[in-house]
This record gives sequence, structure tokens and C-alpha cells, in this order.
Amino acid sequence: MNWQADWGLRARMFVTMFLLFALYIVFAGALALYIGGGLWLFAILFGGFSLVQYYFSDTLTLKSMGARTVSADEYPQLHASIERLSQQADLPKPKVAVVDSKVPNAFATGRNQKNAAVCVTTGIMTTLDADELDGVLAHELAHVKNRDMMVMTVASFLSTIAFMIVRWGAFFGGGHRRGGGREGGGGIIVAILVSLVVWIISYLLIRALSRYREYAADRGAAAITGNPSALASALLKISGEMDKVPKDDMREEAEMNAFFIIPIKSGIVGRLFSTHPSTERRVDQLRDLEREMQSF
Repeated sequence: MNWQADWGLRARMFVTMFLLFALYIVFAGALALYIGGGLWLFAILFGGFSLVQYYFSDTLTLKSMGARTVSADEYPQLHASIERLSQQADLPKPKVAVVDSKVPNAFATGRNQKNAAVCVTTGIMTTLDADELDGVLAHELAHVKNRDMMVMTVASFLSTIAFMIVRWGAFFGGGHRRGGGREGGGGIIVAILVSLVVWIISYLLIRALSRYREYAADRGAAAITGNPSALASALLKISGEMDKVPKDDMREEAEMNAFFIIPIKSGIVGRLFSTHPSTERRVDQLRDLEREMQSF
């Protein structure tokens, strides 16, 4: 099975970025109301934060997860596997990072193919066999090759900022602004409401894109390894092991759900609004791919 560009994913990423740009404009107006006409101040601050997020997305994400970059001396087999799979995927070798966590999971981050990192937990390395781990690593490298990481990073960043404004605005909303074009708390209320809408729309965009990109990365992993059944086995193992992990351990990492290979479980409502398709559907797709490959 050869690697094929996923035009469905590319179209979805384009639409998502277009809608995010429109949301940025709406967001700018809301924040300008909130700070009393300081639109240029907002533009400078938000532009600065966006640049930092863009150039240091891998470092910030790894730090937020408590991950550390590891050398080939520390994890020779992990490095060897990622280097081999990167060559098969025609990619530069990404940075390799590890999180000391019982939660069996993995994710990729970074702004482009030359500035990417693949991170795994200690839990996933003890849970999976070599072929299954290769499938997971290939899945993460497929995200790098598909260039969908940056879109998710931008969408998540906007959603986080909007959510913070909603929380801060609700907490401090009783006060009054000095100056500005509107008196009293009317501007604050408008800013909070618009930020809430921005947060909800950003979340829905993340959810819609993330579900499709997981299918695309699964297909990409099958193309890289030629072994879709190994990834299917890995997904089932990871999903099963999640039930054994203490809830406190999973709660600490749930905010990174959109980036994980398997999301942290969070009840019926959480599954309904999950950023990932169900494990069962992903396994079914991989088994279909296995049958297709065997038929040739």
C-alpha cells in the first residue's frame, strides 16, 4: 500500500483555517470592546502570542505534558524505530520525547515536518509489543506528514484563549471599565458572549477535523508500515488499558485529548463530544485495509 495524499483532509484543513481566520476577526472586535477600544494593543498582544505559539508549539506542548526530549543512548530502540519509520515515510527524523506516565498514549506536535516531535508515554512502551508500537509511531508520523498538527495547534490555542476570557470575564465582570466607547458592563458582557461563541465554534471545528484526521493518520500508518493489523491491535490494547489507569492520572492529561492517539475517557457526554472516532470504527477501517492489501 503506497502513501497517497488525502485531499479530503486537506480540504477540511483549508476550511478550518478559513473559519478560524473569520473567528479571529470576530474575536478581535470582542476583545477591543473588553479593553475599551484598544484594538491595536489587542492586535500586538494576540499577534505576539500567536507567533510564540507557532514557533514554539512543540516545546510548549511537551512542557505542558511534562515530557522531556530523550537521547538515543537513553532509548535506543525507540530512536531506532522512529528513524526507520521516518525514512519509510520520507520524513526528517523528529525529536523524540517521553512522558513518565502510566497512561498508555502518544502524540505528535510541531509547526512543520522539519520542526516536529513525537512523544510517547512510558505506559505505552510497556503495554505494546514492537510491531504494535511501530504502528502507533507510524500513526504519529502520519500526522507530521499530513501537516495537520499546526492547524490543530492554532485551533486549540484560539479555543483556550476564548475559554480563559469567558472565565475571567465571568469572575471580574462585576467591575466597570474606565474610558472606552461604552459605559458600564455592557461591553464586558458582549465580549464574554462573543468569546463563548468563539470557544464553542472552535471546539466544534477541532472535533470535526480531529475525527477525520485520526482516520487519515490510521490509513497513513498502514501505508508506512504495511501492517494495519498491528495498529488495530495496539488501539484495542490501549483502549483496554485505559480502564485500568487511576482516574487522577487520566484527569491530568485529558486536556490534550485532541492530540492523543486514543482520547482519555470521560463518560457518556465525553464520548459524545469526543475529538476521536470510536476505537471500534478505527479498528474496522484498519481491518478493511488489511483485507485490501491481502487481495493484491
